[in-house]
Amino acid sequence: MVNPDADATTEPASSHLSRSDGDTWFGHPRQLARLFSTEAMERFGYYGMRALLTLYLTQHFLFSDQTTNGLYGGFTALVYLTPLLGGILADRYLGSKKSVKFGAILMSIAYFTLCFGGPTAKPYAMVDGARYEVVIDEAKQQYVVDGGRKLAIKGQEDGSVDLVAPDGSVARSVAKGNFSSDADRSPFYTGLMLVALALLTIGNGFFKPNISTIVGSLYEQGDRRRDAGFTIFYMGINLGSLFSQILCPFLAVALGWWAGFGLAAVGMMISWALIQFAGDKLEGYGDPPPGQTKDRSLLIYIGALAAVPLGWFLFTNLMATVPPAEGSGFAGYLMALPIMGKVLFFTFLLSVTGIPIWAWKAGNQVEFQMMVAAIVLIVFNVTFWTLFEQAGSSLTLFADRNTDLTIVGGWSMTAGQTQFFNAFFIVVLAPLTSMMWNALGRRGLEPSIPIKFAIALAGVGLGFLALVWGTAYAGPDFKVALWWLALLYLIHSMAELCISPVGLSMITKLSIARVVGLMMGLWFLSISCAQYVAGIVAQFASVETVGGQVTNLKVSLDTYAGVFQTIGIASIAIGVVLLIVSPLIKKWMHGVQ
Repeated sequence: MVNPDADATTEPASSHLSRSDGDTWFGHPRQLARLFSTEAMERFGYYGMRALLTLYLTQHFLFSDQTTNGLYGGFTALVYLTPLLGGILADRYLGSKKSVKFGAILMSIAYFTLCFGGPTAKPYAMVDGARYEVVIDEAKQQYVVDGGRKLAIKGQEDGSVDLVAPDGSVARSVAKGNFSSDADRSPFYTGLMLVALALLTIGNGFFKPNISTIVGSLYEQGDRRRDAGFTIFYMGINLGSLFSQILCPFLAVALGWWAGFGLAAVGMMISWALIQFAGDKLEGYGDPPPGQTKDRSLLIYIGALAAVPLGWFLFTNLMATVPPAEGSGFAGYLMALPIMGKVLFFTFLLSVTGIPIWAWKAGNQVEFQMMVAAIVLIVFNVTFWTLFEQAGSSLTLFADRNTDLTIVGGWSMTAGQTQFFNAFFIVVLAPLTSMMWNALGRRGLEPSIPIKFAIALAGVGLGFLALVWGTAYAGPDFKVALWWLALLYLIHSMAELCISPVGLSMITKLSIARVVGLMMGLWFLSISCAQYVAGIVAQFASVETVGGQVTNLKVSLDTYAGVFQTIGIASIAIGVVLLIVSPLIKKWMHGVQ
């Protein structure tokens, strides 16, 4: 789970030493240990929450797959968009340290708020225009209550639904389109959940960009240890997520959703405490910019809280979006997008077309070509993260519905815990991958950045195809063995290591100096777009559910296999296209590695 926005800038060797060399930790400034722990606990909270969110929406609030995946995609899109504003406010007014502490407080409140979900929503079904109560037994079989009878709900491959009597006979067949399900859920607790997500995105905006800034301030410009320090720091991401994706889902199943989210909140509070009670250990690091005549902290804090209703509105708008009319075409699809989708799409389109035009007019030929190379790689990067980020949505639902989660004997894991595989493989493979690139580099065989991107795209597609292969060996319960899902995460983790570590470093090196900040913004915007589009892709894998459970596991398995096969083949094809054009892109990069 390498951060897609992790800075992997290569610093030249230098004799410069950090001003904190008097007390070191593994040869680095002692403060790095505290910041490493702060990041690890913040990621512990975030990834623990993320492992639960999709399941929470489908199983507690009983939202449809369509609503759940759209909401999840919008939430993760904002998670990568708000750091743009949070970084600006820290640079100009708050300083990194205040921003990190404020962000940690908001996220802690958000996780605690998620603990209060109220009673589980009550499902019902609409059959030929009439409403019926729905009950679900311990085996997760759904029944329509029709008078004194409980009729089992059985979805059919043609979209119709059979209502089966206790003796096994079909009491009623409902034509496609005449059966739908929803749930009675508390408006108060639903609104409270959306407020929590809004708080979380705003708090993340203050925390995410600024903890890295403090790490950077530990080293003087040119300090040769800087890269190694960031490598250690970002390892905290994977270690934090590794443990939280095991513990939070375990507590959610054993004790209830509140326990899983509560543990995430505790992790976040520890992260806050590490900065709040640092004493003089972080004195002089991440302070507000000098020369300010007025403290604007309180005004910024109030403004951040005032933005919560905006987040709530955007999430509500996502949930209320109506699909475009059939036959309306691409224009109709764009017009049917929710507000967030329209803003992200048109802003990104304007950026990727306008910036190269500006570079052609304002720069020389070399600068123009380098900027075009950066834009092209950003577009391919969006494709990669769109597919990779199915982990928190469609792949988690696949794990819950069509995966035999047995590990060995009587031991099994929960659907939320399957996201642990990615973090585990990253921790194991990252050092090996680094050694491999170094060994190839010494022999002059290390692939160029475009080729690494192409390998990553082909790899993420291959992972999906491996899982599709596994569906051919599904048992009579229409569930695949857990190890097929683990294989997907293994391949995806290897692909991630080909693309993620070069992120911001590549952008800073290819950008014209006077628009580096703009290109940084475009990079974050591209990640945000990828998260949003990932939710849209996951919606294509939506299946009919009643009370949070699918009505036909075979239909569910076939739906997931079909979508995964399509995006797997498409990703490999896109990777091949990039491989073909990579010599031209490399030429236009003019030696940037």
